Amino acid sequence: MWRVLAARGVGGLTLRAVAGEMGATTGLVTHYFPSKRALVRHALEVLDRRSAGRPRPAEERVGQASGLVRLRAVLLDVLPLDGPGAANNRIWVGSWDVALADPELAAEHAARYRRARERMAGYVAEARRAGELPAGPDAGDVAAAAQSFVLGLVVQALFAPEEFPPVRQVALVDGYLAGLAAG
Repeated sequence: MWRVLAARGVGGLTLRAVAGEMGATTGLVTHYFPSKRALVRHALEVLDRRSAGRPRPAEERVGQASGLVRLRAVLLDVLPLDGPGAANNRIWVGSWDVALADPELAAEHAARYRRARERMAGYVAEARRAGELPAGPDAGDVAAAAQSFVLGLVVQALFAPEEFPPVRQVALVDGYLAGLAAG
């Protein structure tokens, strides 16, 4: 399933393609996944678990730091800064179209993004308590803006990797956070 996703994206994730990749019959695949929707949903659930359990290099480097440093680490770990990050982001971005057409998948995506915003809002609140960020809009609104910024950067980096290499992605995040800190 992962090779099909990586090569063809969510749109190309079909029962026939998965069966072909496995060297199995379509009937065998439909025994476990009765529809493309079931296959896509399973793939997104697995990707979500893999994403949640994957190493977070930027976060691991900051250890027990709090506030702005942790917010930066979370934002950096979303970006397609390496091959696996780019592959995962291609799958997530590719899944948006399917999720927007399916209320249940849309709700699951919304819940994933909500959990990420809540985590970021906690870091914004920590940064304010530490004096790293000025008082201002609701921490949840700041987190929503930061999430929107980084997801937009993901899309730009996926479509134009030569214009948005990792070093530029990191610099843009740092510039964004400097703007927040300046108030």
